[in-house]
Amino acid sequence: MSAPESKVIDEDIKVLHSMGYAQELARRMHTFSNFAISFSIICILSGGINSLAQATSGSGGIGIGIGWPLGCFISGVFALAMAQISSAYPTAGGLYHWGSILGNRFTGWLTAWFNLLGLVTVLGAINAGTWTFFEGAFPGLGIENNLTNQTIFLAIITGTMALINHYGITLTAKLTDFSGYLIFATSVILAIVCLIFAPSWDFSRLFTFHNYSGEAGGGVWPAVSDTWVFLLGLLLPIYTITGYDASAHTSEETVDAARSVPKGMVMSVVWSLLFGWLMLSAFVLMIPNMDEAAKQGWNVFFWAMDQRVPGGIKEALYIAIFISQLLCGLATVTSASRMIFAFARDGGLPASKALSRVSPKYRTPVTAIWTGAIAAWLFVWGASVVSIAGTSAYTIVVSCTVIFLFFSFAIPITLGLFAFGTAKWPKMGPWNMGWPLYALFSVLSIISIILIFIIGIQPPNDWALNITIGFLILTGIIWLAFERNRFKGPPIGDMIAKRQAEIKAAEAAVGEGH
Repeated sequence: MSAPESKVIDEDIKVLHSMGYAQELARRMHTFSNFAISFSIICILSGGINSLAQATSGSGGIGIGIGWPLGCFISGVFALAMAQISSAYPTAGGLYHWGSILGNRFTGWLTAWFNLLGLVTVLGAINAGTWTFFEGAFPGLGIENNLTNQTIFLAIITGTMALINHYGITLTAKLTDFSGYLIFATSVILAIVCLIFAPSWDFSRLFTFHNYSGEAGGGVWPAVSDTWVFLLGLLLPIYTITGYDASAHTSEETVDAARSVPKGMVMSVVWSLLFGWLMLSAFVLMIPNMDEAAKQGWNVFFWAMDQRVPGGIKEALYIAIFISQLLCGLATVTSASRMIFAFARDGGLPASKALSRVSPKYRTPVTAIWTGAIAAWLFVWGASVVSIAGTSAYTIVVSCTVIFLFFSFAIPITLGLFAFGTAKWPKMGPWNMGWPLYALFSVLSIISIILIFIIGIQPPNDWALNITIGFLILTGIIWLAFERNRFKGPPIGDMIAKRQAEIKAAEAAVGEGH
């Protein structure tokens, strides 16, 4: 480690101490690694491909040409607002900490539960999507698509992701760095392949609207109006462009976190928007016939590739996409485990002492890693065997997942709107867009969460409304009955000074040399 870097890390640790926390995790990530972990979770090769039918079987080409950048902007305003907060408060499990500092114990606790449930279920959804892609991309392996095979597949890949995370952030960061480069390269190559084998470059397709809801779109969406089918298609980019909070969750493992974290969050969205639009637009140009493509429903990607792309090239692309999706899940395990660790560190979870324990050898929250991975696997298995009103509980809960995640983003952002410049948030970090721009992106975030919620509870996911309301009622009961008097929240005021001796002991226990 160079002397300048050592000095920067010393400053990072001083900032962490000033918030009442010990440097238990290892700072091994640099700016690109922090960006890459968010870029890997967003993974345009995962959500962008596995959920492609939400556009092609919705409003057609315009769902990509106009819908993709619009949906990315709707999702991205949260990243811009969160960047401001993350620079001032660079801690693991950042959203929970921000929700507490900028609001109170309850808003922090609520933010934590929204974010935690969102992260665990989205990990399950990502890995389930990887299984669906694997089964569709490699039919020659003869592996039948059934619940047993899915459960075994998910156990193997989720367990492997947890094991890699177990062995330290250095290995995980190297793999997510590789993932970042792989996503860039594969998306560009896929776009070039699509353009080469496209019958013509009819760019008007990207701006042509057609209502494919109902039978015309293979039943992906129920029959709805023109306005609604376009809005529903926005779920493709909105669902894909999530997970950039991973940059904040790995703050305590990032060098120069106050600068690297906000940059990682924002740039992961920007590059995903650009490369995703390039890749998916090229794919739309390659499609033989838009009406036929819409009828394919969820199988549209494999159908179009089979129609136009030669076998050897196609298989090579499938392998690269599959690896990218696996690394997407790996990065999500990292993000979810740091959220569990941070919340448990302040006593927010059952068995908090165990969940907040850091391995002295690997400098990772081992129990939190395995707990998050097992919970995600159990979620997919349990939700896959249950149906609600004829719709898979898994499909409904995945819709709730995105709502939960964006709620967890919106709570601290909204609180920051009122706390900016007050005693609760007196000092800005080095990433400082100023009050006018922060206020603008905060208001846009509030408008966006309302829009996302309204779209997210439409049929066939209308049960998501009941689940969300039920969750809010349940959390209210738990807070009033149990947590209101027990949960202390993150350290503030005099509590921070009193914890300095505990901080030294915690750092000594893991061999932190600073």
